[in-house]
Amino acid sequence: MNHKKIIIAIDGYSSSGKSTMARRLASEIGYRYIDSGAMYRAVTLFAMRHGMIGADHTVDTARLAGALADITIDFLPCGATQHTLLNGEDVEAEIRSMEVSENVSPIAAVPEVRHALTGQQRRMGSERGIVMDGRDIGTTVFPDAELKIFVTASAETRARRRYDELCAKGTPAPYDEVLENVRNRDHIDETRAESPLRKAADAIVLDNSHMTPAEQDSWMMEQYRKTVG
Repeated sequence: MNHKKIIIAIDGYSSSGKSTMARRLASEIGYRYIDSGAMYRAVTLFAMRHGMIGADHTVDTARLAGALADITIDFLPCGATQHTLLNGEDVEAEIRSMEVSENVSPIAAVPEVRHALTGQQRRMGSERGIVMDGRDIGTTVFPDAELKIFVTASAETRARRRYDELCAKGTPAPYDEVLENVRNRDHIDETRAESPLRKAADAIVLDNSHMTPAEQDSWMMEQYRKTVG
């Protein structure tokens, strides 16, 4: 049975597992997956490489705003996953580093950056049939998305997941440092003036603190089936 293609917006806190769930759901239902967080990480890496972020994480917003026209972000399918391309360069490994994680929230708070990436994201979803995750997908990017999900978990649970992920990639960082980063990002994401992290009024909340990946996948599929009928 062919269902009408919809937009699925998945928002939530950093390291809540929303990207992994979104990617698996998209693969299961044959939709395109778009990791909006990777787009902000790519801009962050660009800013870091060009000296636009100070040691105290302050951003040279004027220089960055002027450079946005020179930043192109694409996604390259890579088996069951995808890699992020910054001006044609595969930067997937670099954008997942702790250094980028420590700078991404200040970059994502820059209005010009949000406006530029929101425009790109809307163009990506113009033909529907997408699963996109981030912080403001259901509230700002696609407020009319047919299915909105808001993912949350305790800061400690999310820090442990991030810590395990870094260790698995061979780039470990102290757990306390990871936990502090998670809490700092939560604060910045929730309090920024431009498109702060918040649950859309019509979003379904998923607290996955104590769920296995299989349970999360099953829950996501159930919400999709209910939505498309």
